[in-house]
Amino acid sequence: MLQQRKSVAEQVEGILDAHPLAGVLTSMPGIGVRTAARILLEIGDASNFASSGHLVAYAGIAPVTRSSATSIKGEHPARTGNRQLKRAFFLAAFAALICLARRRCDVLCAMLRNRTHDRHPEPAPTTAVA
Repeated sequence: MLQQRKSVAEQVEGILDAHPLAGVLTSMPGIGVRTAARILLEIGDASNFASSGHLVAYAGIAPVTRSSATSIKGEHPARTGNRQLKRAFFLAAFAALICLARRRCDVLCAMLRNRTHDRHPEPAPTTAVA
């Protein structure tokens, strides 16, 4: 069973490597071979979507405001959309979030070791227009 899964994974990776958009997808942090394959299976080159907003709606990752005649309950995740695509986007975002947390941990450790404060970039001076 494990050997079959490994064989299928190798086949998927080989097919994905041959796709012209594979490098585009896997260049984004958090998107690996399986996630890239799922995205390509679900949306192809995304040319069927007029805008990124249409893709967001199709994936079901746009927040939805729930309201009734008397109250507004705030924004919640959509319960509709393409579940496989939604899952792929969530997995990619979570992987990128872990990378960000790791980077922040590295910076914090260096700040503590060097006893330095976080430095926020100074706003660029604005020139008065006459």
